[in-house]
Amino acid sequence: MSAMAALTYEVRANNLSRASENRIHDDTVARRFGFTGALVPGVEVHAYACHPVVARWGRDWLARGGAETRFLKPVYDGAAVHVTAEPADGALDLRAESGGALCATGRAWLPAEPPAPPRVEAYDWPSPPEDRPPASEATLAPGTWLGTRPEPVTVEALTDYLRGIAETDPLYAAEGLAHPGLILRLCNRALTQNVVLGPWIHVGSRVQNLGLARIGDKLAARARVVANAERKGHAIVDLDVLVVADGTRPVAHVVHTAIWRPRRAAGG
Repeated sequence: MSAMAALTYEVRANNLSRASENRIHDDTVARRFGFTGALVPGVEVHAYACHPVVARWGRDWLARGGAETRFLKPVYDGAAVHVTAEPADGALDLRAESGGALCATGRAWLPAEPPAPPRVEAYDWPSPPEDRPPASEATLAPGTWLGTRPEPVTVEALTDYLRGIAETDPLYAAEGLAHPGLILRLCNRALTQNVVLGPWIHVGSRVQNLGLARIGDKLAARARVVANAERKGHAIVDLDVLVVADGTRPVAHVVHTAIWRPRRAAGG
C-alpha cells in the first residue's frame, strides 16, 4: 500500500451503553427525540475512527497525536460503519458513514515533537458529590470544576472494551495500552459523576494525546466548564478536560462538547 493511500475500516456498531443512565441509548426514549432507535455513543464512533489512524501511525499517535471528531448523524446499534482516513497536508481527514449517511467527520494529526502539556496543578480536581444535583445552567455554569473518581486501567476493562468495539488492532492487548475510546469515556464521566442528566448527546471532541496510558494506571478527568449556551433549541456544554494518570501525569487534553438538554422532536 502506498504511504499516501487512504485507509478504510469497517466495523459493526455496538451500543455499549444500553444499560446506562443516559436513556438516549434506549430505543423508546431516543424515538421521542426524533431518532429511529437508540444511539451508539459518540465515544465509540470516535473509537472506530481512531482505528485507521493507529493503523497509520501506531503507538506514536497514541503518545503524542491528536484528533477532532464531530458527530453529524446518529449511528445505530448493529449497523455497519465505514471509516475512511484520507491523507491531506500531512494529516488524515476522517469520515464515518453508516446507513447511507455521513455520520461523523474529523481530522487526525501527528506532530513531529510532543506538545507541551498543561500543568496538572492548573486543573482543580474536586471529588464528585455523593448526591448529584440536577444538570442546569447553574450546576454547569462556566468556570465550574468537575472531577472524576480515579479509575484503574485493568486487563479486564481493556479486554472487555476491545471486544465491545470489535477492535482488531493487536497493539492494545500486546502492549497493555488503553484505547482512545476508554480515555474519552472519562470526559463523559466528568458530567455523569457530577450532575444528574436526562437524555443527553455527545456531539464532538478535540483530543490531544499527551502520553500513553497503560494497564495499572489510575486515570481521572479534571474538567472546567468553559461554555453553556442554547443553540438551535439544544442546551450545549463545552468542557476543557485534562485526563491525568496516577494524579501526576497528563495523558490527554480534550475539548469535549455535549448536548446536555436536547430539544424534543415535534410531537415527542
